[in-house]
Amino acid sequence: MSKGRLTLPTDLDVIKETLEIVDKWGADALRDCDGTDFPPELREADAKIYKTYYTTRKDNEWAKANLDEVQQMYIMTKFHTASENELKIHLMDNLYPDMLKVNDVDDIRRWWEVIDRTTAEVVPLSSWDYDKATGDVIIKNAQFMHEYTVSFLAYIMWDPVHMYNAVVNDWKDVEKQITFDVRQPKTKEFTMKRLRKFLEENPYVDVIRYTTFFHQFTLIFDELAREKYVDWYGYSASVSPYILEQFEKEVGYKFRPEFIIDQGYMNNNYRLPTKEFLDFQNFQIREVCKLAKEMVDITHEYGKEAMMFLGDHWIGTEPFLDEFKKIGLDAVVGSVGNGSTLRLISDIDGVKYTEGRFLPYFFPDTFHEGGDPVKEAKVNWVTARRAILRKPIDRIGYGGYLKLALEFPDFVDYIAEVADEFRTLYENAKGTTPYCVKKVAVLNCHGKKRAWGNHMVHHALYYKQNYSYAGIIESLSGAPYDVKFISFDDIKADASILDDIDVIFNVGDADTAYTGGEIWTDEKIISAIRGFIFNGGGFIGVGEPSGHQYEGHFLQLATALGVDKETGFSLNQDKYNWDENREHFILADCTKDVDFGEGKKAMFALPDTEILIHKDKEVQLACNSFGKGRTVYISGLPYSFENTRLLHRAVMWSSHDEDNLHKWYSKNFNVDVHAYVKNGKYCVVNNTYEPQSTTIYRGDGSSFDLDMEANEIKWYEI
Repeated sequence: MSKGRLTLPTDLDVIKETLEIVDKWGADALRDCDGTDFPPELREADAKIYKTYYTTRKDNEWAKANLDEVQQMYIMTKFHTASENELKIHLMDNLYPDMLKVNDVDDIRRWWEVIDRTTAEVVPLSSWDYDKATGDVIIKNAQFMHEYTVSFLAYIMWDPVHMYNAVVNDWKDVEKQITFDVRQPKTKEFTMKRLRKFLEENPYVDVIRYTTFFHQFTLIFDELAREKYVDWYGYSASVSPYILEQFEKEVGYKFRPEFIIDQGYMNNNYRLPTKEFLDFQNFQIREVCKLAKEMVDITHEYGKEAMMFLGDHWIGTEPFLDEFKKIGLDAVVGSVGNGSTLRLISDIDGVKYTEGRFLPYFFPDTFHEGGDPVKEAKVNWVTARRAILRKPIDRIGYGGYLKLALEFPDFVDYIAEVADEFRTLYENAKGTTPYCVKKVAVLNCHGKKRAWGNHMVHHALYYKQNYSYAGIIESLSGAPYDVKFISFDDIKADASILDDIDVIFNVGDADTAYTGGEIWTDEKIISAIRGFIFNGGGFIGVGEPSGHQYEGHFLQLATALGVDKETGFSLNQDKYNWDENREHFILADCTKDVDFGEGKKAMFALPDTEILIHKDKEVQLACNSFGKGRTVYISGLPYSFENTRLLHRAVMWSSHDEDNLHKWYSKNFNVDVHAYVKNGKYCVVNNTYEPQSTTIYRGDGSSFDLDMEANEIKWYEI
């Protein structure tokens, strides 16, 4: 058994057992968790010691004494329809009362906003009042049958992550941790002294694990303590009058709550970002990273490493932007839910090492009588392994209560196998880029800012409406490509960034940030992309790529893609192209009907387009030639090994490279091949839980047959 590259959670009641698991799993680092304490007896253990530091909570004495510097978030009430001249709107309806408290201390006329959503007009300040006793906003002279909302500030009186952990783990009689705002003057001064005190009182600690820095992603609970609103990238809980006044000074215009509220959509990732929101976001990123650097510098001053948890209070620390690198962090650790979230961690530059926190967490929701943590661990590891083989993280680890895991000896044995496999994988793949058959770019409004987080509402959780798109990103996370994420602004700034791209992806529903919406009416954008295709580039559009009704098209790339959507405006035009070619190169490995997920309704082909599959005369898969280039349209593609193979063939076909398919390639799509040419090694990996047989093709086209055990990975010399 090898040792190293693994972090283990511990607690006061598992000291002896911790040392046993350290030996069994080969762990070289120990950590505490939320709700646990690090045992003094293990401070001298032969392992690096991580200790979690909470920058914004776990000091209610300070928070209660400085309620004016408790963190805040913007909330919008539900829509209320006026049936009389006076309309009362209760602010805290459907909100968990212990989590939020209305901020009626700061000037409500300045920081709140009442909007007539029927006319989109702001209700004059003279036309509404607030009754503190009832918690109601009273609108006078309300217009009959108009809808109204109130946007207001609320103090965060129970940290959302602490509340989540308390609810999931059924903690009893726990003190609700209040979230204080390190950005504000008194709390900033207090926090820096508090950090130094923490470092001085914990000399045995090697790594300070910041969880995280200053602002929680948007997480709101309803009156029944259920998740009401979640946005893992949300900025609505990063506000306060103090911060907003600073923002106004920088940008030179007055702040409006609507810049954050955004009609109630809260500027989520699907919304085309407004200039004002981008200004606010960029301001927050600069300020957060600057303040985080102060804390990291203090950490280094005490001779310790600074590690950031990618999650919780991570807003403003966008890890793929240049500002992030200036923080000076030693490491980033994050939860690994799948291949996409693995790449969200492993692709981060500017840190010495990255670490993935694998599932399951040692929590009672999985580790209970009748539970099957081994199954969850296998699914998590095998799913993430595809991505690790493309861009490895440097370490793996687990979190939660070790005593729960110890009750499942099969789980303990399986993780020992995972740890050894990871160390072997890392040793063979480190320091080199695996063979990439193509360079592809995912095009949307966010670009590298949201790399690998596309279609992610909550961490690694997907929805009926987006799993058919998230599947593309998941497939790419373990595919043999050099994957870039580019924005429309990148193209406007310098269209030559497309010159070395083989295939562009545009994935999502029309009029969202993921496809671009009205951005496609910009002639510079549409001409650049059409030109890219016309001159020989490949383009794969999924869902409603370039979708926005304008100048006779719903899909603005309809002519290039060879498909468009019937919205009723072209029903008068008869459509005769319905022949299918199910023998096409792209479909050659399909063993059953293609799973398009939710698919798309009302897509039709233009006369010269080659339809591969339609369902009841609604195109699901088609390809087209445009100038020297080729395009592929797919209605949706949930993640599966068979769909990943279809996507790979679409990439090879659209880039005119069918002849090079059989290089570092497995005939069986359940098995992958990854070549590390610089290191002189390649591996063959069975991604399934069953034995597989396949033919493996080397880089020179030579081949051999291979039988593999379930989940097996085999390494070879080149």
